[in-house]
Order: sequence, then C-alpha cells, then structure tokens
Amino acid sequence: MPVRYIRVNPVADLFAPAVRAFGNIAVVGAVTPPAANPPPDLLTVGAPVAFTDPGEARRRAPGDLGRAIALCFSQSPGPTVVTGVRVDAATPNWDAALTALETADVQIVCLANTPLNAAAATATGAIRKLADHVVSVSTTGTDGAERIGVAMLAAGATDPTIVAGALASDRMVYVAHKSDEDVAAAVAGTIAGYEPHISMLLKQVNVSSAAFTPAEIQAVNGSETFSSGPAGAGVNWLVDPPLFPGQGIYLGEGYTGNPGGKKYVDITRTVDNLSFLLKATLIRSIGNLRISRSGLRALIAQMEAVLDPQVRQEVIEGYDVTVPILALLDKPPATLTASELQQINDAQNQRVVEVLAAVDYAGAVHRIAITLKFE
Repeated sequence: MPVRYIRVNPVADLFAPAVRAFGNIAVVGAVTPPAANPPPDLLTVGAPVAFTDPGEARRRAPGDLGRAIALCFSQSPGPTVVTGVRVDAATPNWDAALTALETADVQIVCLANTPLNAAAATATGAIRKLADHVVSVSTTGTDGAERIGVAMLAAGATDPTIVAGALASDRMVYVAHKSDEDVAAAVAGTIAGYEPHISMLLKQVNVSSAAFTPAEIQAVNGSETFSSGPAGAGVNWLVDPPLFPGQGIYLGEGYTGNPGGKKYVDITRTVDNLSFLLKATLIRSIGNLRISRSGLRALIAQMEAVLDPQVRQEVIEGYDVTVPILALLDKPPATLTASELQQINDAQNQRVVEVLAAVDYAGAVHRIAITLKFE
C-alpha cells in the first residue's frame, strides 16, 4: 500500500425507503385523428401511454384527449407524468379503458371533456363509471393503487344535487364552472401539483371561466353563518377573488363529493399516502416478527419510524399506536385471567395482531371570523 496520509474506506450500504407518487394523472378520452397525414404512432384504443410532454400528447392524441393532457401539464405546479387512454369516439368503452388503468401508477383519474350531466350520472354513464372505478380500485385493488377521480359539472350548472348516490364519494372531486375548457383536467393537474396534506382551497387553476354570482355560489355551497365552518354539498366552484391582486381563477373550496365522509380532498389523499408508507414499511415484518413482547415492540418501532417524520414535517400533529395484545404480554403471567390467556393464545395460533393507530390530523384554516370592535 502506498503512503497515504489520509485513508478513507468508503462503505456503501444505502437503503432506499419506498415512496409513493402523489401526482400521477390518468386521462381517458376520445381522439380525433386529422383527415390528412395522421401520425403513425397515434394512440390505439384501450392502450395506456405515459406522456411527459404536452406537445407529444397533442400530436399522438389529437382532439379531446390530447387537449386534456396538455391542460393538466399547463398547471403550476403541475404533474410530471400524465397517462392517456384512448376510447372509441363513436362508442366509448369506459369500462375497458378504466380497467386498463387498474394497475397503473396513478393517483388521479379524469375523463376528457366529459361533464357530469343527467346521462353521465346514470349507472351506465361515464362519470358514474369513473366514480365506481376509483372506489373499486382503492378498496379492493392492488396495494398502493388508491386514487381519486375529478369531474366537472356542465358549464354554468349550479345544482349540487346531481352528486347523489354512488357519485357522492369521498374519492371524487366535482367542480362547477363557467368555462368552455376541460375544467376537470385543469383541476386534476392542479391537485397533482400539491403534496397530499395541502388543502386545495384557493389554489390557482390555469383555466378561463366567467364568475359565479354570490347567489350561484350559495346554491353550490349552501348557506354559512358568521361562526360556522364551511357548509358544502360535495361540489367545488371556480372563483376570481377580488382580494387577490391581478386576475386569476382559483378553486373556491377543497371538498370531496361526500360532505358526510372525508369532506376535504387533502384528508383522502393524506390517508392514502400514510397507508401506503405504513404498508411499505411493515411488509418486511410479515413472516419475520413474532407475536412476543420483543416482536411487537419492534413492530411499533417500525410504525414510529414512519409516523415521526410526518410529525416533524407538520403533516400530522401527533399519533398514538396501541397493540392490545402487547399489554397482555407485559402483565406477569400469574396475573392473567383465563380470558386474557385465551386472547394471547388466539393471537399466536391465528397469527394475527390487531394494531390501533390514532392519528391527529389538524387540517388547514378554511374560514376566519373576525369581530372588529370600535370604541
């Protein structure tokens, strides 16, 4: 070995924790090929294609689909990847196109230039199929495939009662507007640009839309009082607040389609993200950790390793992890009742451990009520 005054022996043992993308979009829609010289690599029906360039999307998917993908990319911040799936323009098979996306790495899905109207809301309608898709894949699909859907009402529509039945899902986002553009795609692009725990209230949407009157907004949102929180009927709206300098279009609220469930979009997205992180961490414990005091404490430590950074990043305020069977294992064996012994035996024989994780999620301020007192 030659003389080296400073000796360094680098040891590379890097660990890459699993992470979940939060802003990958999928758009399903029709293509209108040009009559003369259509591109040779035009999208084929039912085949998902990922785009990172809006110009390429317009070229390979001219028409509604290409315009919608380009509108997703035009948001700031916006997505980095948008997957397009073509449907037949005359007889669109929404089921087949959405099924092709079931295992795709997407978190937000919308239909190109397809408003929610009476026809689209029926059991065989396009938006109803979108709602069924995001609910089905999120609840019974592959781990990590949880997603939300975005749909727009018909231009100028202000009646939120169209969002009913299966459409009233906390995995759907609905937007009222007065625009000739594909607002669903624009809002999907806006949501994709923000981390899951960020409220979508008053986030800018790069789209043109005429203003709603106060009465129309009240029809969409419902009535609020001075000290009440947001009302909401499951439909958002676009607004140009005079309090913001200049002009711009913003989301008037951050509601999901289910006012009685997870009312805000950021709640659904944060739960999806935390669920993925916990699953991705704990999967290595399956088949290795034992149902013993040391094994269950190691399990809790792995969950803390996921949740502590979320607290530091102010995604959540705090958490509490409880493993009921561990409390029994910690007791002196002589003090265990017959029922407690049976619970331990059941857990060890069935090889299932129940874990309770309570997370404190504060959420953003959506209303401020100020009383100015002059004397």
